[in-house]
Amino acid sequence: MSEHDTLNGNGTGAEATGPSFTVEKLYVKDVSFEAPGTPQVFNETGQPQLQMNLNQRVQKRSDTAVEVVLGVTRTCTRAGKTLYLAEVQQAGVFGLTGFDEMTLDVMLGTHCPNALYPYARQAIGDLIQAGGFPPFLLQPINFDSLYAESVRQRAEQGQDSGLAGTETAGNA
Repeated sequence: MSEHDTLNGNGTGAEATGPSFTVEKLYVKDVSFEAPGTPQVFNETGQPQLQMNLNQRVQKRSDTAVEVVLGVTRTCTRAGKTLYLAEVQQAGVFGLTGFDEMTLDVMLGTHCPNALYPYARQAIGDLIQAGGFPPFLLQPINFDSLYAESVRQRAEQGQDSGLAGTETAGNA
C-alpha cells in the first residue's frame, strides 16, 4: 500500500487538496437481544410502550482516522414488564483530513452518525423480528437537529470541547 492509499483502496494522491471525508470501514461492534418473558408474552394483550436511546462514542485512531460508535437501544415494555430489549453498537472508521476543529466536530456529530444509522436501524429491526415480535422499523433521525441541540447544551454548560477532542461523546 502506498503512502497515499487509504484502508478502502481509494488513493488520496498528492493532487488531493482541501478537506476529505471517507468511510474506511463499517462494522457491528456489539449486538444484544433479550426477551425475558417469552413465550408467555406472546399471549398477553395490552398496549406496549416503546423507548429508544441513542448514544455516540468517538475515538481517534490516528491523525486521520476516527472510530465512531453509534449505540441504539430499543426497549419494549407492557405493564412494567420488558417484552424485549434490542441493542446495537454500529461502528465505523472514518478518514477525516483538512477540516478545522469546528467543521470536524460537525462531521463527527452529523455525517458519521448519518452513515451508521441505516445499518443500526436494519440490525435492530432484524433482531426484533427474529425474536418473534412484529416487524418494527425505526424512523429516520435528524442528526443535524440533535447535533444543534448538543451544541446549545454544551454552550449553556460552558463546555468548549467538541466531539473531536474527546474519547467519548455523549448522546447523539
